Amino acid sequence: MPITLKGADRRKARVRKALKARANGRPRLSIHRSDKNIYAQIIDDATGRTLAAASTLDKDIKSKLKSGSTSEAAAAIGKLIAERGIAAKVSEVIFDRGAYLYHGRVKALADAAREGGLQF
Repeated sequence: MPITLKGADRRKARVRKALKARANGRPRLSIHRSDKNIYAQIIDDATGRTLAAASTLDKDIKSKLKSGSTSEAAAAIGKLIAERGIAAKVSEVIFDRGAYLYHGRVKALADAAREGGLQF
């Protein structure tokens, strides 16, 4: 019996399939958005390693934010992941929005990462 995917899993699989087709060996900037926090990581799919990660739960940034669920918090994480990515010698990535629409916190994180120096 084949496995059937539901809603968000189907969207995530569709987005991931399109990313793999045009990645050309670039690492993937993957995000996860929950009700209270936002997480970002740069993943090298060839080796299966996480090259850089940032979230609103990091001690150095959590104290500066009043909430981890705002667009301002997402922008701060975008800048932080860009800094950490450049420190890990990654300048070009492919953006994996997962099952989330490119809107609100997801867009704020992506724009801040671009301003921080990541190219995608």
